[in-house]
Amino acid sequence: MRTLRPQLASLLLLGMALAQRQVAVQEGPLYRTEGSHITLWCKVSGYQGPAEQNFQWSIYLPSAPEREVQIVSTVDPSFPYAIYTQRVRSRGIYVERVQGDAVLLHITELQDRDAGEYECHTPNTDERYFGSYSAKMNLVVIPDSLRVTAVPQTLNKVERDSLELKCEVSKSTTQHSHVSIAWYRQRGSEAPVEVISLSRDFVLRAGSAYAQRQATGDVRLDKVGETTSKLTIYNLHPSDQGEFYCEAAEWIQDPDKSWYAMTRKRSQGAIVNVQATDKEFSVRLETEKRTYIVGEPVEFRCTLEAQNIPDRYFSISWAFNSSLIASLGPNAVPVLNNEFAQREALGQLKVAKESDNVFVLKIYRLRLEDSGKYNCRVTEREKTVTGDFIDKESKRPKNIPITVLPLKAGFAVTAISRTPGVTYNESFDLQCIIKPHYPSWVPVSVTWRFQPAGSTEFHDLVTFTRDGGVQWGDRYAGFRTRTAIEKAESSNNVRLSISRASDTEAGKYQCVAELWRKNYNSSWTRLADRTSNLLEIRVLRPVTKLQVSKSKRSITLVENRPIPLNCSVKSQTSPDSHFAVLWYVHKPSDADGKLILKTTHSSAFEYGTYAEEEGLRGRLQFERSASGGLFSLTVQRAEVRDSGSYYCHVEEWLLSPNHAWYKLAEEVSGRTEVTVKQPDNRLQVNQTYKNITVLENQWVTLECLVSSRTSPSSQLSVEWYVWRPGHPEKEAVVRLSRQSTLRYGDLAALGDLRSRLHLESPSPGLYHLSIQNATVRDSGAYDCRVEEWLLDPSDRWYKRAEDLSGLITLTVKQPDPTLQVDTATANLTVQEKESFPLDCSILSRSSPESHFAVTWYNLRAKEAGSRAEEDEEEEEEEREAVLSVGPDAVFSPEAGRWEGRLRFQRLSAVLFRLTVLQAGGADTGNYSCHVEEWLADPNGLWYRLAEEESGTVAVHVQDAGSTLQSVICSNDALFYFVFFYPFPIFGILIITILLVRFKSRNSSKNSEGKNGVPLLWIKEPHLNYSPTCLEPPVLSIHPGTID
Repeated sequence: MRTLRPQLASLLLLGMALAQRQVAVQEGPLYRTEGSHITLWCKVSGYQGPAEQNFQWSIYLPSAPEREVQIVSTVDPSFPYAIYTQRVRSRGIYVERVQGDAVLLHITELQDRDAGEYECHTPNTDERYFGSYSAKMNLVVIPDSLRVTAVPQTLNKVERDSLELKCEVSKSTTQHSHVSIAWYRQRGSEAPVEVISLSRDFVLRAGSAYAQRQATGDVRLDKVGETTSKLTIYNLHPSDQGEFYCEAAEWIQDPDKSWYAMTRKRSQGAIVNVQATDKEFSVRLETEKRTYIVGEPVEFRCTLEAQNIPDRYFSISWAFNSSLIASLGPNAVPVLNNEFAQREALGQLKVAKESDNVFVLKIYRLRLEDSGKYNCRVTEREKTVTGDFIDKESKRPKNIPITVLPLKAGFAVTAISRTPGVTYNESFDLQCIIKPHYPSWVPVSVTWRFQPAGSTEFHDLVTFTRDGGVQWGDRYAGFRTRTAIEKAESSNNVRLSISRASDTEAGKYQCVAELWRKNYNSSWTRLADRTSNLLEIRVLRPVTKLQVSKSKRSITLVENRPIPLNCSVKSQTSPDSHFAVLWYVHKPSDADGKLILKTTHSSAFEYGTYAEEEGLRGRLQFERSASGGLFSLTVQRAEVRDSGSYYCHVEEWLLSPNHAWYKLAEEVSGRTEVTVKQPDNRLQVNQTYKNITVLENQWVTLECLVSSRTSPSSQLSVEWYVWRPGHPEKEAVVRLSRQSTLRYGDLAALGDLRSRLHLESPSPGLYHLSIQNATVRDSGAYDCRVEEWLLDPSDRWYKRAEDLSGLITLTVKQPDPTLQVDTATANLTVQEKESFPLDCSILSRSSPESHFAVTWYNLRAKEAGSRAEEDEEEEEEEREAVLSVGPDAVFSPEAGRWEGRLRFQRLSAVLFRLTVLQAGGADTGNYSCHVEEWLADPNGLWYRLAEEESGTVAVHVQDAGSTLQSVICSNDALFYFVFFYPFPIFGILIITILLVRFKSRNSSKNSEGKNGVPLLWIKEPHLNYSPTCLEPPVLSIHPGTID
């Protein structure tokens, strides 16, 4: 019985969420077996009233689907109809309340008449009717077909023996169901111990007590038939003693997807006793009786009783009247002496090991000379480390004497045939001739026995019984449809006719005749029997006429083309022949050919190991011509590795008379040498050498032209290299893979070249590598390497060819300097306090992108430091920078005397003007400008390309008030000459004059001079000196100073 309380709890939650009464019942249809205990749940939700609701169960039988039959109620004891009253009273049917609004209907022993549609009804406790008050489901009752059987037995085992027990589980349920099987061991009143089980989901697991032994392989559960499973326990332990039984359950899946065990049964048990290991053993010899008639069989059984026999070594010898008949060593291979070996070869005697402890000597046809004493001897042997055996203890039982009585004289049987050798589908007759001729009232039974070719045992084929009936053996049922047996009325001869012979009828035949006597009590006594000679019938297969074409040929083709292979059958044995064709390929590196494909005689396909290993399954196409003698195998999308020597192996099959196909003959065809090569290399890249010269910052495009390629569908990869001056090896620039993936080389990755590269393919086969803003460092010899990739038939790309282009020598130069500055000289006179312009005009430049640095210089004459130097050196020019403007328009600091008086203007890209404000006399001098031309390289670094000096501009600044004053004040030497040097000169002159006059007075008292000329009195000149130099000094000699 299943527990359904979890489902009922979930339904309870569902019911609380609804606003109306809902009755739910277990989902159907449910399939249950007769005699089982079942439960059906019912739940109500959304109700009003008391928490404990009542339930009523009814059924609608298939015979009257509209008629309600009441079964049981939780509130009304008189609710059941008469057919259920007794079962309800005896608790065969009852209702179990799980909770107030949920119940389970129990049927303890399900009957076939319980099948039908069940209805669960809940009486109303609500204020008004709202919702559903009943629910229905179907129950199907099926027969209990599960059968679990095992042989009840008692087994006595020795420690380390093996145990095998079989259990047969069968079912005939039409519904889809699963079966689980489990083996248990039980001792007395102890709880059963699970040994191993196979679940309904086919999962094999061992019980906890046997899990370790199952992991080591000592415990197994195997399926040995459609319905039989076998439990095997190796290396038995004493703890394994007990009763072993198997238990099976039949499971079915309900509509809610859960599995339910409809029925569960166990088998009868096998009592297993396990004894501890003991080395003692005993031997027992038995036979059925002691007196026999000539021709009767006799069987001697030598039974060995010991423990742990499989792990010990025993040898057995049979003796007759103390003479050795045969011996069996530990390997159980019998060795017979000469006389008995002949009888064993004729099938008249057999020495065998029936089981580990039972050995059998069987004589099928006793002779008179077989009377005597028989015995067996058992010797335990021990195996040494060298593998040899040494004898240990030996035991034998008492002798068993037997007596063989003679048959009637003259009774003989002979087997003859006129057709000892026949071909398939032909007929042959066998006759069993019995001598002498017995009257009809003497019962004679004749049995034809048959030993199939390749077998060593005879089996009864058919018997003409003593009462005239025919009894067929159960070993060769196929004989009956093609065999006739008849007995001549005038004699006891029996003829066996077999039509449509096949190889199953080939072998040795013999007939056995038996004389019988019917006793007064209607029992039968066999008086004598005779066995005929062996009659061998050979059934030969038809002579084959199979011929396969041996012609050889060679095929050379390009990959991706199909490889056509033909196999032609030139002649065949029968129009009904079928052929199996095996296709092979032989590679030079292999010793033997490898199987590609096999088509059986029934047109089934089997792929060989070569096809699986090389992935040929999707590329093979097999065809057979309508006439049936030409077979074609096409290997699609050939690959280079498909090259080899191909041939076919043809097997001819015919249908035997017993409707079994057999292989008559086989033959190998000639070989087809197949050579698959790659397409010829047609890749060509333009080899033209080029020289390209460009200026820095220009774009340059390098071309790589593929003039021809192997295949239009090929893919190309292009890689550019460069040899740069001063570098010993070429360097990779950029690579465009066949998947159009761009990868930069180390040269491009390290510098800024990567950002300036542009690779494109404007048309198939044409590749352009463009270098933007070329620099001098980009100079070098460029070439491109082109790789051509082809797709092989296995959809793998491989490189077929590569080629190099011609070198492209790229030279990147800086621009030639063409800077030219106006060198014309000019004179400029300006008034003091005025401004004067200094223009710097650039007549030509090297590049429109040029920037200029301009510096204005003032050149003034300067004197040497001493008079001596004046005599030795000429006057020099002193060069003073007035203002510098860099190429980046950065101004230099103004010198002290120029500070605040300079104004810079850029009138155009090539005209610069410096204006000097508030000109003064000190500004007089020569002026020039120095121009530097700067260019930016592609990396943005500025470099000086050229420099030029302009012509000089002589500037003269005049005094605004007096020309003399401005001249004197503007010249220091003149200033000192005018205002300083005259005073000492005049002083010396006056002193000289005074001295002269003083001497003259002393020499002459008069005022007359020499020669009567009067002296001139000279007065000191008056000098007006303006120390401020605002006015020019005035030197005046007044009239009247000369007397």
